[in-house]
Amino acid sequence: MAISLSTLTSSFSSLSFSSQVSPKSFSLSLAPSLKSANSSQFPKTKPPSLTVVATALAEPLTADLETLNLEKYVKTRLPGGFAAQTLIGTGRRKCAIARVVIQEGTGKFIINYRDAKEYLQGNPLWLQYIKIPLATLGYETSYDVFVKAHGGGLSGQAQAISLGIARALLKVSEDHRKPLRKEGLLTRDARIVERKKPGLKKARKAPQFSKR
Repeated sequence: MAISLSTLTSSFSSLSFSSQVSPKSFSLSLAPSLKSANSSQFPKTKPPSLTVVATALAEPLTADLETLNLEKYVKTRLPGGFAAQTLIGTGRRKCAIARVVIQEGTGKFIINYRDAKEYLQGNPLWLQYIKIPLATLGYETSYDVFVKAHGGGLSGQAQAISLGIARALLKVSEDHRKPLRKEGLLTRDARIVERKKPGLKKARKAPQFSKR
């Protein structure tokens, strides 16, 4: 089958190509709209209101209550205060000063209206300091000890209390002097921090020496 060249040329010339593409907008529509879905499937409910109620504590904390109770207890045991008592002793160590009153009791230790174990932070060495004078004479459960201490640290206060208890025990009986003296409980420890010297970093520490 023969096709002539003129026939093919005329057929191609009749065809026209266009490079422009007409844009068409496509939109995706959901069958149930969001508004209708919300209204039909989820009924309107009012969100619950959150209310915060803050109540202030009318009573003090437990520690404060214990301190108040101990303070009342000490005042009932010591009418007239520390100065009005007869079995009293004053102890000193470093910068600490302790006024000690002893009374017949069951072996309680109250320091600044607080339990001795709580006040001395449960330190076994400091607790041992304050118990040595009574233990030396065998009075661990025979006397209650009331202390007002200030100045210095807890270690110095504990040793000052020890000296105060020993001095108060002398007022109970002069026969206590010999055993207390033997244990060194009546000796005031005069050691304190040595003062800083001019030209030195501390009491004796000097700056590093440089020859050149």
